[in-house]
Amino acid sequence: MTAFSAPKGVPDYFPPTSATFVAVRDTLVDSARRAGYGYVELPVFEDTGLFARGVGESTDVVTKEMYTFTDRGGRSITLRPEGTAGVMRSVIEHGLDKGQLPVKLVYAGQFFRAEQPQAGRYRQFHQVGVEAIGVDDPALDAEVIAIADEAFRRMGLSGYRLELTSLGDASDRPAYRELLQSFLSGLPLDAETRRRAEINPLRVLDDKRPEVRALVEAAPLMRDHLSDASREHYEAVKGYLGDLGVKYVENPRMVRGLDYYTKTCFEFVHDGLGAQSAIGGGGRYDGLMEQLGGQPLSGVGFGLGVDRSMLACQVEGVEPGNPSRCDVYGVPLGEAAKARLVALSAALRAEGVRYDLAYGGKGLKGAMKGADRSGARFALVLGERDIDAGVVQLKELATGDQREVPLADVVDSVREALGR
Repeated sequence: MTAFSAPKGVPDYFPPTSATFVAVRDTLVDSARRAGYGYVELPVFEDTGLFARGVGESTDVVTKEMYTFTDRGGRSITLRPEGTAGVMRSVIEHGLDKGQLPVKLVYAGQFFRAEQPQAGRYRQFHQVGVEAIGVDDPALDAEVIAIADEAFRRMGLSGYRLELTSLGDASDRPAYRELLQSFLSGLPLDAETRRRAEINPLRVLDDKRPEVRALVEAAPLMRDHLSDASREHYEAVKGYLGDLGVKYVENPRMVRGLDYYTKTCFEFVHDGLGAQSAIGGGGRYDGLMEQLGGQPLSGVGFGLGVDRSMLACQVEGVEPGNPSRCDVYGVPLGEAAKARLVALSAALRAEGVRYDLAYGGKGLKGAMKGADRSGARFALVLGERDIDAGVVQLKELATGDQREVPLADVVDSVREALGR
């Protein structure tokens, strides 16, 4: 028999770890929903041209990392490597930009990049993202950043920092691009890096190789070449972040891995994760919608890593999720008792009580072990004598305290014991 295993670089999440996964993902989504962001569910694969045009042909994502294949109709299809381009396509296709602006959307799901797997870097990874489209307002940039900051704090993280910079706008970039290309032309770069410098010189500043980083140490910085409008926008963003109580540090050398970013650019970094220290990031992308065939509307958003946020929680020793599978565990002693406890499941679950019970005819000892492993706070122990007396034993598993409650009142008794 062949023993199957998950593909390399693709994580499995199963109990009890999956409780943390769900809690992290839901916390990130919930923070956006509190700010008025509506949920959008996107296709897992799209036309390859969407990502080539939207993400940028000079990026590692497009040139090296996309999972691209030809479908049965001869079309080039790519598993989504990021979310913004797909959201923008959906907004344009369904005319969401024709209504009230900004269009505020949140999404969650799997994304795919053919990278070399390592701790915190997977070929299938999970992100939560938000996009606010249609309004160029520095207060909106600050809101997007604050949503992420609040989510990380709500899940119990404290050992991260927010790095912030501005990448300028369409009026700033040409002159800076020329200046940067002139600087790079005098460096002993390899052929591939030189080709990248010709397409998008900012990509060279994002190179992770130590020898290249040393060469570009003295490169001119966008921060020193912002127009008055871009500088005013950046200062306003920082002011609004101060109003929101969001702390940040400026990093003028930051370059995001995607070509569409303009003006505000940010990253959340957790040094406890080693080389893959980013737990999320994003920025403004003012020309992307028009580039994809839509209106010339601005946008700002982020992508936050669920997998890396989980790793950050592990590093800090926080558990945002409840690893228990249930609140109450039924322990039947005999077939008649099992029938009564099975019948209770609908009533308890209807009241929001997570309820499970011992199946398979286990004895008292085995059933109580199951109760302990479930993480339940209480066990309902029912035997023949209890049925005759019209009672059930409600046992608190942490203390061993046990009391009789009437079978007729068991739902109310359980809710009271749980504090609901």
